[in-house]
Amino acid sequence: MDTKELHQMIITKAAAAKAASRAMAIVPSENKSAILKAMADALIKQKDEILFQNEIDVEAAKESAMSEALIDRLTLNDARIQDMARGLREVAAQEDPVGEIIKDWTPPSGIHIQQVRVPLGVIAMIYESRPNVTVDAAGLCLKAGNAVILRGGSEAANSNHILVKIIAEAGYKHGMPQGAIQFISTTDRQAIMDLIKLDSLVDLVIPRGGAEMIQAVRENATVPVLAHGKGICHVYIDKDADLAMAKSIALNSKCQRPGVCNAMETLLVHEAIAKKIMPDLCKSYFDAGVEVRGCALTKKIVPEVKDATDKDWDEEYLSLIVSAKIVGSLQEAIAHINAHGSGHSESIVTTNEAAADEFLRDVDAAAVFHNASTRMHDGGVFGLGAEIGISTQKLHARGTMGVKELTTTKYIVHGTGQIRT
Repeated sequence: MDTKELHQMIITKAAAAKAASRAMAIVPSENKSAILKAMADALIKQKDEILFQNEIDVEAAKESAMSEALIDRLTLNDARIQDMARGLREVAAQEDPVGEIIKDWTPPSGIHIQQVRVPLGVIAMIYESRPNVTVDAAGLCLKAGNAVILRGGSEAANSNHILVKIIAEAGYKHGMPQGAIQFISTTDRQAIMDLIKLDSLVDLVIPRGGAEMIQAVRENATVPVLAHGKGICHVYIDKDADLAMAKSIALNSKCQRPGVCNAMETLLVHEAIAKKIMPDLCKSYFDAGVEVRGCALTKKIVPEVKDATDKDWDEEYLSLIVSAKIVGSLQEAIAHINAHGSGHSESIVTTNEAAADEFLRDVDAAAVFHNASTRMHDGGVFGLGAEIGISTQKLHARGTMGVKELTTTKYIVHGTGQIRT
């Protein structure tokens, strides 16, 4: 496909999505729920075909020497397909945000004003590696009354194609407006550049993936961008921490799924308890295959750790590597996080409520946790069913984004003949 043909193909798909978004915006709540439930049933019914296509992608990824963490993000299995289906059902069961009256008032002019929640319109999802995003994004966008354009990464091409085919067919059979799900199958990156400049047809772009891709979208888009930023997340073990809890949280935050954005990258430990916890914690990391890169004080306590450099404090490893730093105070920990964190997910482990309150107040991040793993920052865990991403921006949404974050508002005004004088 030459450049002109590619550009026309993207315009055609975006125009179809725009037309579908008008119809999607007025689909009744019960109908939207039925569409999502049908999609969930179809995923389970056709799971063997999904796994077959995913295996093709996984084998190709292994042959290309893709990292284990990224292969894990790419891989589907029975449990993950069940999770996708469950996410759709949970989203289906949620209260529909469309039509919610946020404010209702009558000013001195006598006009009656309501601020009402409405769909955004057309949402373009640009993402890499994780095929579950295909289903999560479609489900959330549709529940919020939007049309969606999906463009996944080349590494998951076969997985994404079969997932879109299954959910789209199920949706259309149950009354979803034609064109509400658009899939861009080409791996030509020019498709992305064309798509993110169609501000007359696309209302929002959400990029999820590597920092390079997200930055390219931000720099070139004329469509508004809501970015899923890097996850340089920290766990701070305070001097008043329960050591058993601290160890459990520090291990889970790093090791449970190291290749995801809410995995911890840097461990901060108060100097007053460092000698008590670091030898045992580092041994557990070593046993789990984690490479620990520590500051000078960390190396004095655990000589086996590797030297951390200044670059490590700003690194999103997305693998079994953790940087470790001993700090002299809660305030030093907060300052380090605010200097090096990406505004994603930060956690303090402490029994001191005052210390926890100071951390939760002063750390600038989308989600701050007390005595909980950073891995808990997730739409499913938060009860949102699924998430479209985790925004590290402050406008128009921040943190894990569910259905409500895929809407906007408009004013509905009733008058009795008022005019401006």
